[in-house]
Amino acid sequence: MYEKAKDLCEAFQARGIGRRDLMRRLAALGITAGIADMLVNATATRALAADFDWKAYKGTSLKLLLNKHPYADSMIADLEAFKTLTGMDVTYDIFPEDVYFDKVTAALSSHSTEYDAFMTGAYQTWQYGPAGWLVDMNEFLQDKSKVAPNYDWEDILPNLRASDSWSGKPGDALGGPGAKQWALPWGFEVYMLTYNKPVFDKLKLTPPKNMQELMTTAATITQSGGNGMYGVGLRGSRSWATIHPGFLSGYANFGGRDFTVADGKLKSAVNSKESKEFTAQFVQMVQDSGPKNWATYTWYEVGADLGAGTSGMIYDADSLGYFTATGDTKMKGQLGFAPIAPNPEMSHPTSNVWIWSLAMSNFSKRKDATWLFMQWATGTDHLLFGAREHDMIDPVRSSIWKDSEFQAHMEQKVPGFLETYQVTSPDAKIYFTPQPLFFNVTTDWAAALQRMVAKQIPVSEGLDALAAATDRQMSDAGLG
Repeated sequence: MYEKAKDLCEAFQARGIGRRDLMRRLAALGITAGIADMLVNATATRALAADFDWKAYKGTSLKLLLNKHPYADSMIADLEAFKTLTGMDVTYDIFPEDVYFDKVTAALSSHSTEYDAFMTGAYQTWQYGPAGWLVDMNEFLQDKSKVAPNYDWEDILPNLRASDSWSGKPGDALGGPGAKQWALPWGFEVYMLTYNKPVFDKLKLTPPKNMQELMTTAATITQSGGNGMYGVGLRGSRSWATIHPGFLSGYANFGGRDFTVADGKLKSAVNSKESKEFTAQFVQMVQDSGPKNWATYTWYEVGADLGAGTSGMIYDADSLGYFTATGDTKMKGQLGFAPIAPNPEMSHPTSNVWIWSLAMSNFSKRKDATWLFMQWATGTDHLLFGAREHDMIDPVRSSIWKDSEFQAHMEQKVPGFLETYQVTSPDAKIYFTPQPLFFNVTTDWAAALQRMVAKQIPVSEGLDALAAATDRQMSDAGLG
């Protein structure tokens, strides 16, 4: 019996069968779920360790700094597999996002040796990397003796690898010549529409395909949805987080750019013709069909209104739509997903991305051991576990998107999600120009949007003023 079970586990590790099929066949042999998990973990450990010394740092203890997030929950649920594989221990501190990035900045700026690795976004590395706070992961990736044979760096989606890679020179392209790999992609999100299917059915609406249709559909919902429902949920707080999701995705679709770069100097482009065209429509849509307190809206308020049935749709993260559709909300199981190319002259979306990544502190005293952890955490086996068993719904590896068990899992939980992702993802990447004042510039941008929505300043005049202020800021910093 156990020889047959071993053969099944090895077939699973080779991806010859899916996990559900494996568990069904093991159950037919009389093996309980608990024993089955032990067999799978043991087989995985043998397979991974066959050609690589995963136990080189046995007895070492690592410490992580984590943001409270479903991706972190997935990793924590699988840490025993890492401990079994390596003989290392892992502890962690975990904080909610409203304080998390402050904790990271404090630890790195003080050169603390407490944390070995931590979660980060790509934008944060534009500050952390040039400051000397991060390890360039190329130091490990380019040393074949330190890379497990089955790690397959090329399997990670190329736009994501590039988005975590930058030379440190303001204006240089992400992933370009001389770029340093400041972090490893771990999980990400793209930006699409998530909509309330009952209200769309009631009003006989179809998902909008461009900005004008989005504005019209949102206005119809606001006028006829009933029960105080408004048309479209969007972020509006005075923060960089207002700019990077739906707003920048639509902005880029119209050909808008944050900066132009010439002779190494950055010049604001937020007052270009393309920028003014998109921004005028966005502002009008918020005024006509957005939430009344739009200027206070973050990820949480946008998701809460969608889940409560208060908004007809959102233009935001696919993960926000997913968690709202599958969580304990009024609209559970009643949400649809749709791609959108806001510019009617564009045939496909240009989604910006947020990438949760793992970075190594340059002040860690256990860098080689930490590299083993980072390989495991961004490797295929752990990410397959997260995709199949938990909520790592935007895997960074192309092979996992092709995994039949993951596909079946997603189609069962959120029909239509995968099809929308396939349309949205080909040109999904970071559309910002990398530069160290990113957070200052985008916060000012969000503040300008607030003034325009509040009708304190016309759109064209407001963008001209924003561009002038940004250019002064770049000049004062020696960047413009």
